[in-house]
Formats: sequence, C-alpha cells, structure tokens
Amino acid sequence: MERFRCRAVVLSAVDYADSDKVVTLLTDERGKLAVFAHGARKSRRRFAGALEPFSLLEVQLCETRGETFRLDAVELLDGFGELRVELARIARAACAAELVRELCREREPQPALFALLCRYLQALARGGAGPLALMRFELAALAHAGLMPQLDRCARCGGRVPEDALFDPEHGGVLCAACAPRLGARISAEAARALATLQRAQTGTSLELPAQVRAEARAVLSGFVAHHLGRRLKSYEFMREMGIET
Repeated sequence: MERFRCRAVVLSAVDYADSDKVVTLLTDERGKLAVFAHGARKSRRRFAGALEPFSLLEVQLCETRGETFRLDAVELLDGFGELRVELARIARAACAAELVRELCREREPQPALFALLCRYLQALARGGAGPLALMRFELAALAHAGLMPQLDRCARCGGRVPEDALFDPEHGGVLCAACAPRLGARISAEAARALATLQRAQTGTSLELPAQVRAEARAVLSGFVAHHLGRRLKSYEFMREMGIET
C-alpha cells in the first residue's frame, strides 16, 4: 500500500456509518481524491476539526483497495477562518468548491486549478471577493477544464458579435444572427463584454458594472455551467434563496 503526503483543500465531507467521514479533497499533486477518515466524528484529537469544507491541509494518505484512500494524519495549514464570519463569503466559497468538485475527474492532477482555488479562498478570507470575483473564478475554472465559453467572437463563424446576440451553451458561447439557432438566451453587448473582460482578468482586477448587467452576466454564466454539468449547482440555489448576489 502506497503512503504519501500532499497539500489538499477540503471540497466536501459527508458522514459515514456511526463515526466516520468520507472527504473529497482537491490535492496539489494527484487531483480530486475521495478519502476515508476513520473515527473523524468521534475523535476530536485526531483530526482536530480540520476536515471543515474549504480548509487547506497537509494530509498523509494511504492508498487502499478500490477507489478510496485512507486519511492517516492531517495538519491544518489554513482554515480561512475570516471567510466563515459572513454568510455571503461562506456561500461563495461553497459555490467555488462545488464547481471544482464537479469539474474535476478522480485522480487527474490539476495543479493550476488547486492554486486558483487557494487564491480565491484567500481573497474571500480578506473580504475582497464579491460577485464579480466569483464569476471571474468560475470562468477561470471552466478554462482549466477546457470549457471556456467564447464571448468576444461568434462561437461558430468567428465573426463580430452584434449589439444584441444569442448565447447558446451547446455551441460554446455567443452567436451572431447568421449562426444563431432559433432557441437561445439573448445577451446584450454589455453583458458579453463584461464576461469577456472577467475571462481575461487577473485576480484583483477591478470592474464596475451596473446591477442589470451583472444580473444578466450571472444568468448567462449560470446557464452555461448548468448545461455542461447537467444540473444547476446547489450553491446557486442556496444563494438565491438567501438573497445573496452570486
């Protein structure tokens, strides 16, 4: 049985049997892994509350039979405690973690996505990551997964996009009038430009958008994510129900 150490972010954790947990991690070297934490619900000393979602850990794992690893030891590197003081920050962290969990395949190394998630959690902990930062994170995560939408040119012919175009997830982005199918979500030039700017932007880039444009851009991006995942993220629904702007 192989034993190894690596850094990891907790994406989710679910209770198993009477005292155990199955934890989904995004590791820096081996991608997404499902790990079995024996006695995690009873032993406060062994894992010391380190298995909370969004925590950055150094873990010691042992590969067992099947698809699951055993979690033998854990060191908390950063719990990003500051992001947990506000519901909106917790919800956005949950959205980022859920998206990453759905985009990643088991055991497929994703070092760039791991670094992206860590930077975003750090920004949330500092209190400087609002709705636009979440959309920027989502677009970057989609790009790492090979699902970057085409926003500044027609996704079919490569031509310039008119002022009012259609956004079609199945065709990969914005379509001009000549290429647009009969069905699709209409997208304004302002919303398309905003998403394209966020797609190119680096962390920390400021962008001021009217509320109507933000809402339109969010609706288009959420629809794109839902199309490629086959469902809407539960985190989107939670934020909507709680009145938190995504």
